[in-house]
Amino acid sequence: MAEFSRESLQQLDAAHHLHPFTDSGALHQKGARVIERGEGAYLWDLDGHRLLDGMAGLWCVNLGYGRQELIAAANAQLQQLPYYNLFFQTTHPPAAKLAATLAEILPGDLKHLFFTGSGSECNDTVVRMVRHFWAEQGRPERTVIISRHNAYHGSTLAGASLGGMKPMHRQGGLPLPDIVHIDQPYHFGEGQGVDPHAFGLERAQQLEQKILELGPERVAAFIGEPVQGAGGVIIPPDSYWPEIQRICKKYDILLVADEVICGFGRTGHWFASEHFGIVPDLLCMAKGITSGYIPLGAVAVSGRVANTLIAGGEFFHGFTYSGHPVACAVAQANIAVMQKEHIVERVHEDIGPYLQQRWASLGDHPLVGETRGLGLVAALELVADKTSLTRFPEEAGAGLVCREHSLDSGLIMRAVGDTMIISPPLIITREQVDELIEKARCALDLTLTTLSNRQGKHHG
Repeated sequence: MAEFSRESLQQLDAAHHLHPFTDSGALHQKGARVIERGEGAYLWDLDGHRLLDGMAGLWCVNLGYGRQELIAAANAQLQQLPYYNLFFQTTHPPAAKLAATLAEILPGDLKHLFFTGSGSECNDTVVRMVRHFWAEQGRPERTVIISRHNAYHGSTLAGASLGGMKPMHRQGGLPLPDIVHIDQPYHFGEGQGVDPHAFGLERAQQLEQKILELGPERVAAFIGEPVQGAGGVIIPPDSYWPEIQRICKKYDILLVADEVICGFGRTGHWFASEHFGIVPDLLCMAKGITSGYIPLGAVAVSGRVANTLIAGGEFFHGFTYSGHPVACAVAQANIAVMQKEHIVERVHEDIGPYLQQRWASLGDHPLVGETRGLGLVAALELVADKTSLTRFPEEAGAGLVCREHSLDSGLIMRAVGDTMIISPPLIITREQVDELIEKARCALDLTLTTLSNRQGKHHG
């Protein structure tokens, strides 16, 4: 990289590269941050600044950067069979082996796998699969899929439709037909003053109300993230998921768990469905399946659904890179390392509880209205007033101010509105957790100063 300066790379980037989820005009004025390398839980930019990666890339680099076992697996597979497809009644060793490995670690009777290239492709697959399932059952009118406002299920047409992000729906005429939304179980944001248990039940029971409103004979499935990630690490009250499962069973509606973020140890279980005690009919996974080293997704399918699909002849769906051999080999190596190093157990029993205990200590900060978390994912709510939990006005951009101060302090922390979220690599140490908390507190202090100065100028 020596021949390219930061400035020249920023110029190339601005001239030719359209970034995801980015205001390109604003970025071009500022210049993109150029990340050059990673090791363990850290990243370095081209100027040599070290950043503790509090987001594990994009919720995915679970084993941290520079894991030689994953790099070696990719290299070995590239040498032997860099690519072949799974169409035309063909398989290859990495796909067959990985499907069997996943069947062993998945909950319930999720013993069949359909491979994709990403979480978004998983959710497109889900839409095709559940509608095809009901058609094969002689119920083609069951096409409606119920999701939640502020859910995130990817960025393709179907994924963005399933998601409940209003800014996404405003671009591109979404959602697609027969995808509808109910309210999210966001207690801090939408349930102040209501008992959490009662709030969880009320939000879950909206599913039954929506089913009855649409007609149970039309509803195919309900989809939800066990913990809403991109929506702001929204952890539902304990009453929520059991009630959702009960309603799905009552009306014989398929339950789909989107575990693209929660899967592979993030919550202290292989899959968060286990934590919440639900048994989905379909389960989507991606991101942590390869620790983000190479793109791969998979939809796990229960016996009931799989047997219907198998009996129904050809399923006209799939991707060039379904079950890519290199991706499957890396996923296999990733799971082997996680098992050998007892990563999931460590998150559950040691580093997860430690992070949550330390994260909760930020609750005494004057800007913090709530801290919450599970395993190695956590959030805090920025408020203008701790007593009333009043938010800052939107134009203050409190979350973005905090995000920039966090980066300047050497910590990658994400802002979802005025909710600050983290999702660090699962290999993070106690010392690094302490560093994360120290840097987060520093960012909060700087944010308080910035916002107070602005307010002073405003009143002045």
